Amino acid sequence: MTVISQRLIQDWTRRNRWIWSLFGVLILWMVISSVSDRFSLNSLSGVAVSASFLTIVALGQMFVITSGSGNIDLSVGSVLTLSAYAGVVLIHGDNARLPLGILAVAAIGLAVGLVNAALVVLCRLPAMIGTLATGYILATATLFANRGVRSFAVCPILRFLGAERVAGLPVMMLIALAAVAMCIYVLNWTVFGRLLTAAGQNDRAAYLAGVRVNRTIAATFVISSVVAALDGLLLSAYVGGAFLEMGIPYLLHSIAAVVLGGSLVMGGSSTAVGTMFGGVLLVLIVATMQIANLPPGAQDIVEGLVVISVLALAASPAGRRIRRRSAART
Repeated sequence: MTVISQRLIQDWTRRNRWIWSLFGVLILWMVISSVSDRFSLNSLSGVAVSASFLTIVALGQMFVITSGSGNIDLSVGSVLTLSAYAGVVLIHGDNARLPLGILAVAAIGLAVGLVNAALVVLCRLPAMIGTLATGYILATATLFANRGVRSFAVCPILRFLGAERVAGLPVMMLIALAAVAMCIYVLNWTVFGRLLTAAGQNDRAAYLAGVRVNRTIAATFVISSVVAALDGLLLSAYVGGAFLEMGIPYLLHSIAAVVLGGSLVMGGSSTAVGTMFGGVLLVLIVATMQIANLPPGAQDIVEGLVVISVLALAASPAGRRIRRRSAART
């Protein structure tokens, strides 16, 4: 291989960082398939469904992370859980009440997103502190909502979207793929996407160039919360109801899927395709640990180590060089 070819490959992989998460998915899939007879095409379908719910939440998280300044939304798990309860209570298994439930869930996401945006943009609180506080408040509200649940009936339309198949493919997977395609369009071919990238790379320079940085950052928190709320509604249909801890795994995993997928944790460059592959990779990692019969505590340790390793790599000199190159090409 010539020097020119090597440089072309290196440049391509820097511009398409999602390829590493895809490699991870393929390698882990082959390893699992070779060492376990419990993994089959049906198992792959289950992985696809689980990864779809994670991908949707992670896409919303991706917008927040892209906004830069180390922004992370730590309220998505609580938003997802509260929205699941709201959907169960308001829809009550009746298709006719589905529009009311969707409006209520979207309103929850919108309200939480606006509160988070106000705490970060207006009150100048660090995003992790402000959204964590919001998450605690929502967790308390969920406790009250749990007391008001009399049944966990799921309306047929939601059940179809969350748990059924079309032509052998899970409907949730199709929804997740559509969401990824939409995010690709927004990030690469809309004014908002370009403004978001500029703000994430250097908010001061973007402001001097005329970008309304605060408005752009605020929009990302609204997107994250609304997406998490709608995902909670779909997840409630898949699991057949709601429970208090259903959103907890999506908090850490939504962040991990974004960074594992190749998005820069300090903002300014993200990839929706990589976020999807990052979600699949995380689900496969969990499946591997379950096949190995690791206890839940050990699984949490392994997942934490994976996230720490990726964040450490992003903060390393090599990671900073990649970020500067991405900024220079934009």
